[in-house]
Amino acid sequence: MDIELLEIRDHLGRFAPFDHLSDVLLDAVVSQIEVSYFKAGSEILARDQETHELCYIRSGAVEMFRRSGSLYNRLSEGDIFGYSDLLRNKHVRFPVRAIEDTLIYFIPERIFERLCEEDDAFADFVEAGGSRLKMTVEQQRRESDMMMTRVRKLINRRPATIEAGASLQHAAQRMTDQGTTSVLVLSEPGEDWLRNFTDAQGHEWRLAGILTDRDFCTRVLAAGITPDTPVSEVMTEELLTVQSDESVYEAMLCMLRSNVHHLPVLHRRRPIGLLHLSDIVRYETHSSLYLVSNIFNQSSDKGLARLSADVRAAFVQLVAEGATSQMIGRALSTIGRSFTRRLLELGEARLGPPPVPYSFMALGSMARDEQTIITDQDNALVLDDRFEPGQHDDYFAALAKFVSDGLDACGYSYCKGDIMATNPRWRQPLRVWKEYFSTWIEEPNPKRLLDSSIFFDLDSVHGEEAFVEQLQDLVAEKASRSPLFLAAMARNARNRTPPLGFFRTFVMENDGKHNNSINLKRRGTAPLVDLIRVHAMACGSRSQNTFNRLDDIAAAKLLPEGVSDRLRYAFEFISMVRIRHQVLDIEAEREPDNNIEPENVSSSDRHHLKDAFEALSHAQKFLKFRYSTSSKSSLS
Repeated sequence: MDIELLEIRDHLGRFAPFDHLSDVLLDAVVSQIEVSYFKAGSEILARDQETHELCYIRSGAVEMFRRSGSLYNRLSEGDIFGYSDLLRNKHVRFPVRAIEDTLIYFIPERIFERLCEEDDAFADFVEAGGSRLKMTVEQQRRESDMMMTRVRKLINRRPATIEAGASLQHAAQRMTDQGTTSVLVLSEPGEDWLRNFTDAQGHEWRLAGILTDRDFCTRVLAAGITPDTPVSEVMTEELLTVQSDESVYEAMLCMLRSNVHHLPVLHRRRPIGLLHLSDIVRYETHSSLYLVSNIFNQSSDKGLARLSADVRAAFVQLVAEGATSQMIGRALSTIGRSFTRRLLELGEARLGPPPVPYSFMALGSMARDEQTIITDQDNALVLDDRFEPGQHDDYFAALAKFVSDGLDACGYSYCKGDIMATNPRWRQPLRVWKEYFSTWIEEPNPKRLLDSSIFFDLDSVHGEEAFVEQLQDLVAEKASRSPLFLAAMARNARNRTPPLGFFRTFVMENDGKHNNSINLKRRGTAPLVDLIRVHAMACGSRSQNTFNRLDDIAAAKLLPEGVSDRLRYAFEFISMVRIRHQVLDIEAEREPDNNIEPENVSSSDRHHLKDAFEALSHAQKFLKFRYSTSSKSSLS
């Protein structure tokens, strides 16, 4: 192959969907390419003309137009067009014009058809409308083994079981005989019919609880319980379970969230195995599991602070093992919640029991399960309505300060906007919180909502979860019926625009410290979170996680077909570029940040980023159309 063809081959091989072709197929493409040059302003394809070639932009940029004359798309180096016409009726649907001097590679129809027949990824790409984002994100997801491997793969023997009426001595003997650290407890069927199942002998049972070696230590020996006591009096009754077809990731997440070491595995309602923490650790060496366990074993705030370095190690390991942004966000948020819960437990031990019930409420990325390694603390206290400031506030102020100082020592810096439970404004009884949310929704203005938007991502970390659930219900019910509120939120969600110039070039930051860079949070993930939140509230979603909100939005058919998927791929890809950049900073012993320099990103990723930012830009424009209001004065 001569030098010119090698150069063409090298260029094609850097861009989707050619970057995953076999050498044989890539050589076949290169050997048949024809090259044409078009000056700026010249027509490349006319509407309805017959076409038999796939077009690849080697350099330059083009525009495609709808029948009405409006702009359909703008493409640049590495992009392809004409594939939809080849799949459709061999006639041009969207005319194409060069907007700068442009070099086009024309690939014959017979080669295009061969690629579709012999390479599934290529076929999927063109059939999906040329979505590089979709192809890349789905491939990353497939490569994340924990997302695809089912829990049943980790089960190698049936669980040890015992009847609820058996003695503790009998249970201990059963565990010893079978070499297990736990035993599932079965009883006669009761009202909890969901857990009823029939064994091989046709006898009907109910999964009633679990007894572990730790229970023997803390609930039997330490409490002086006699060996002839029935198992039912000591067992843990509120069981967490996982279905056998769930992913290893879901099982890991369940253990992380609840800090449990044993997880019964069910096939429908029948227990088929018992997963132990060590089973997952042997399969995937995610240090986040050990970290959460260590957090709850610490006896002081200083001990917790010493674990802060382990958070970065867990983060780096998750990325190295192919975790998706959703997995990483949930794992780090779980770690953050664990620090918070343990600090609250230590605070209560130091200050005494709380004078009235409360819920410690997480806001922002922790509430959404989307934390990365760069995060501050955003939290609040929701107190029982019996709260009396003169009698009770000294306690909760001290508790809030203990937790906030502890989180700062653990790497979760103080919120610069003072959105913390240490601020008396954000330490209020439930009735006041309801008034806050009602006012924000019923009397909206962009400035007020700009300051309070973080409160619309909320979740309970510790205490009375029902308090926060009532606030979530209030938002879901009121927001969807408040067009002025949605319009104000939509207006704010359009404030942070993606960093794309007119010709799909990147618009750089110009703030001195991060000059000539792009802040992927401020210009990417944050505006995506904002606009998706608006749609979620419009359809009455109670979800907090951005991916879950997209599921609710798609189910409500609130957006045109395919838009929810494009936003999902855009959010995942920008998030992963941001996360990988932070890992590189950590490995280079630099303080991680959210700013990337495009020249340090591969050409393929630069194209994917442009596609993701383009999806964000279109979605922001749709916000203005979807949530417009004629009541301008109320939004001023």
